Amino acid sequence: MGSSPYIVTAALPDDIFAWADGLRRAHFPPERNHLHAHVTLFHAFAPSLFEELKPYLARVAGEFAPPPGRITGLMNLGKGTAIALHSPQLLKIRAHIAEHFHGSLTAQDLHEPWLHITIQNKVSKEEAKALQAELAGAIEPREFAFPALELHIYRGGPWEFVKRCAFRGQ
Repeated sequence: MGSSPYIVTAALPDDIFAWADGLRRAHFPPERNHLHAHVTLFHAFAPSLFEELKPYLARVAGEFAPPPGRITGLMNLGKGTAIALHSPQLLKIRAHIAEHFHGSLTAQDLHEPWLHITIQNKVSKEEAKALQAELAGAIEPREFAFPALELHIYRGGPWEFVKRCAFRGQ
């Protein structure tokens, strides 16, 4: 179990993942890019919650059908750029998990996230705006479904994959 926090993400379909990960590799500062493209739902569950979290995520994923998602455009992160996503159903699933772990969430995870895939971060505002201008016409709305929840351990920079929990509900 250790002392590192756990991160919960929503997995992307293979084609969206490959496309977004390619953008991330191309535009994220390489010395800081320790991760693949991802959609963070929770930034830090305490290590003490691991034995409850691991089976709970599998149970939740089993109850819900793959939630639909939509790429809506670009998101300005100030000193970075992201692909903006819309998925009310994924946010409902996240709220369900948050309610279960009420009282155990960090301040950052108390608030509903703005769903996105970060493709550039920790650059100057000018670099971020330049990339947003470059990609403005290339990011088109697209429908997809999130296939799974994923659990990772934070390891300083890189994450260690723990478990994938496929959505299986009807």
